[in-house]
Amino acid sequence: FRSMFKQYHHFLAFQYAVDEINKNPDLLPNTTLGYQLLNNFHLETLAVESSLIWLSGRGPIIPNYSCDKQSNSVAVIGGMSATLSMAMATILKLYKVPQISYGSFDLLLNDKVQYPYVYQMGKEQSALHLAFIQLMLHFDWTWIGLLLSDNLRGERFFQDLKEEMVRNNLCVTFKERVPQNFRDREDFDLFSRIISSSSNVIFIYGDADSLHELPTVFITFKPYGKLFITESSWDFFIDSNSEVFPIFHGTILFSYTKMEIPGFTDFVRSLNTSVDPKDIFRKSFWESAFHCRLSKKSDIEIFYPLCLKDLSIKDLPSMDNGMALMEPIPNVYNAVYLVAHALHQMLHSEVKEASDFARNLDLPWKLHHILKSINSVNNAINESHEDGAQSDAEIYDILNYKSFPDQIETLVKVGEVYPLAQRFTIKEEDIDWPEYFDQTPTSRCNLKCGPGFQKTALESQPNCCYACTPCPEGTISNQTDAEQCLQCSEDQYPNMERDHCLPRTRMFLAYEEPLGMTLACIAICFSLLTVLVLGVFLKHRDTPIVKANNRSLSYTLLVSLSLCFLCSLLFIGHPTTATCLLRQTTFAVVFTVAVSSILAKTITVVLAFRATKPGSRLHRWLGSTASYSLIVTCTLIQMCLCGIWLGTSPPFLEMDIHSEPGSIIIQCNEGSLLTFYCVLGYMALLALASFTVAFLARNLPDTFNEAKFLTFSMLVFCSVWISFLPSYQSSKGKAIVALEAFAILTSSAGILTCIFAPKCYVILLRSDRNTLEILKRKGAS
Repeated sequence: FRSMFKQYHHFLAFQYAVDEINKNPDLLPNTTLGYQLLNNFHLETLAVESSLIWLSGRGPIIPNYSCDKQSNSVAVIGGMSATLSMAMATILKLYKVPQISYGSFDLLLNDKVQYPYVYQMGKEQSALHLAFIQLMLHFDWTWIGLLLSDNLRGERFFQDLKEEMVRNNLCVTFKERVPQNFRDREDFDLFSRIISSSSNVIFIYGDADSLHELPTVFITFKPYGKLFITESSWDFFIDSNSEVFPIFHGTILFSYTKMEIPGFTDFVRSLNTSVDPKDIFRKSFWESAFHCRLSKKSDIEIFYPLCLKDLSIKDLPSMDNGMALMEPIPNVYNAVYLVAHALHQMLHSEVKEASDFARNLDLPWKLHHILKSINSVNNAINESHEDGAQSDAEIYDILNYKSFPDQIETLVKVGEVYPLAQRFTIKEEDIDWPEYFDQTPTSRCNLKCGPGFQKTALESQPNCCYACTPCPEGTISNQTDAEQCLQCSEDQYPNMERDHCLPRTRMFLAYEEPLGMTLACIAICFSLLTVLVLGVFLKHRDTPIVKANNRSLSYTLLVSLSLCFLCSLLFIGHPTTATCLLRQTTFAVVFTVAVSSILAKTITVVLAFRATKPGSRLHRWLGSTASYSLIVTCTLIQMCLCGIWLGTSPPFLEMDIHSEPGSIIIQCNEGSLLTFYCVLGYMALLALASFTVAFLARNLPDTFNEAKFLTFSMLVFCSVWISFLPSYQSSKGKAIVALEAFAILTSSAGILTCIFAPKCYVILLRSDRNTLEILKRKGAS
């Protein structure tokens, strides 16, 4: 019934076009179109036989002889499939009879050498593969199977599709050619491979003849877990029983956006038992569709009841569904108009040469040059229907096939696609997926790589199959299926999952943090304390204890110590280019002054003791000139070293993004480490010399001797800086800065305490001991 239902729609479109033309006074005036209907039952042998019957007329089939006294037939409209058209063409082309094929466009029929008199009404689906690609990209189906008809049409489609799939990184799981007839076990093994494939989406492409056995085979090999995508030329629900319907429920179809025939739908819906009861085709269809008899003398089985008078064709549940899918219906309508326009032009062009209409109709081959000049169905249609113009661009409707119990079927339009314009719209909420899918199906070789991973190609595998590897350290991927991981910008760093970048924290020893605030407070307090000690010494500069310890060198030492405490502040706060240049050089020069002052004091003590011996010539070295000359010389040497350092490879500001993840360490790079260690080494040499001289002079009489205090101060100084060097090498970031500032403060505090604390104690708390007599008495003892 379903096949008959479809064919009857074709006949109704044919009949409707003929009636419409006969009523049109501007097209074929004073001429009535008629037709002869022959059924080939989709068999090639019958198609050839029908062609011979049409050529021979009534009576026996005799080639090259017509039993009709006068033939009024000039063209054949037929051949829903390419095989039927080719079968008819073998006979019709011998007589140059125009054949209008209204089925899907076929490349073989387009061969004008072999089929010069065949005209195809179906549109060439040159962009169908692009429509399918857009559907795949929308649903992210990268792993699909292909079932193609085993002919030139299927191979041509595959070549176009394959090229576009490679361009879009899509892969074919399998490609199988479907034979027209399944005869042996090997053909059925094909379906075993299909069912066992890892692809959930299968695209089926071919004509009705090539794929007509597929629905029957799928009854045996039920493709559970598979979604079919096809196009409207494969009528999988025709001539099949109800067992097939659940298999194809949810199938997606691409259908050419067909031209609406004006008034045709209303014409079909208006058909009922009272309209033209003499129409034998309508009578047969009606009785088969409604299982009833139009008259008591009907040939249909006697136990069927008489048909109700108010029955209408619109009461058939499949009517709307069939109309939606039947792309050939407009082609049939257009074919009739194409022939009518060709006849119309031929009659007008030969009106002077022909005396009557029949004379012209004896020559159907005369239509060919007119049919070729028309060349476009739309031109013929638009001449009669001004509002029937359509876009030349390919447009496909996306249909969703839904089947329900009691053989109820429907096709729902869920979207449309303009392949050449790359426009795609779809309503996913209107789609019914196959019953084994709870949600939108997925079809991939493997799961997607999530954020934090990147795709890694697998050897001897298609590009759709890949492994997911974590991003290397320091990189991230913030999308699925990332081709490669990305490097974070310098002011950012990857999080633990490596799926996005976090802003780095800028690190430096700030005044606001506890450590920086503590060091700054200590530096200021000790600097003020040093100034206070200097004030005490200035106030008591004429006391014996101040005079006995070379007060001018004590003043110099106290000033330099005060500056040493303050230069540690250059290591705290946000580093700048200026502080990077000043911090080490200032510290080196000021500390050199302090250490050389201690060296001068130590040498002065030793020389003072040696000068007391009779006949000694050391008196001339006891003056302040010699001491300050020593200090200036040592300081100039250090300044030269610093100058060389700044002139060759000076310190500079840098952003360290590698030492600590998540942080940007703003620090000063010392530039040339060699010159940096030379500066430190020179201070260490002066300190070692001071310590050595003081240590050798530690047993001198106490009256003139502060060598013990100088020894302890240099011991503290050397201990601090010897501990500092290995710690400096193993630390990084702001810990280095804090460590160096701490070393400066500790060594400076050690000198201040060891040298000046005992003196301040005597000056401030034991002034009774700060007399010349006591000092002389201690010196004599």
